[in-house]
Amino acid sequence: MADRADAGVIWWVPLGRRPYATTWDMQKALVEARRRREIPDLVISVEHPHVITAGRSAHPENLKDRDAPDGSGEVAIFDIERGGDVTYHGPGQLVAYLVFDLNNSGRDLHRFLRQVEEVQLRLMERFGLGGTRVQGKTGVWVGDRKLGSVGIAVRHWITYHGFALNVQTDLRFFRLINPCGFDAAVMSTMSDQAGRAIALTDVESALPDALTAVFEREVLKVGDKRLAPVCRI
Repeated sequence: MADRADAGVIWWVPLGRRPYATTWDMQKALVEARRRREIPDLVISVEHPHVITAGRSAHPENLKDRDAPDGSGEVAIFDIERGGDVTYHGPGQLVAYLVFDLNNSGRDLHRFLRQVEEVQLRLMERFGLGGTRVQGKTGVWVGDRKLGSVGIAVRHWITYHGFALNVQTDLRFFRLINPCGFDAAVMSTMSDQAGRAIALTDVESALPDALTAVFEREVLKVGDKRLAPVCRI
């Protein structure tokens, strides 16, 4: 249960590497816990094993193959309720799921999407990358290369799902799909654009500062066991 002292803060819950299905189930339980005001707004950061997700606007033709390019077998695919088309998650990619009650901020989903993009832009800036938005397209870019994607679902005006930022991602896996409807060649990573290796752990460690800057609230790191009363860990 959330303490009164947690009112007005954002919980940050780093999970390390977890299967996609585990965190998907967690998010749905957390939405209901947020609705009951048992927890404050929170952000889960995680790294997934190879997985493809298809959002509400997914086009079947954008899933081209499921055989992993590294020979590790077939990549799992999940049909999920977030907005957007197909995308890929995997090692070397920072994924953040935001469970936020938009009833507290005017139910402005468009503004929230721009804030989620801004968090990614600030993370990129921390590592010397001048990221941008592209009008009419969600996500964040460096020049004509896409580094970060955004996909949000809303239930009772409480958000879940979030963003995926490529740090050291194996870009071969994007060739299994047309990511967000684009040719896979458009995808890039922070490391490739910076011309040096950038560690996923370093980018994740910068997440609280980026969240504070964008949402103008204190970010409190909590362990995953803090969520045990409201969802299965």
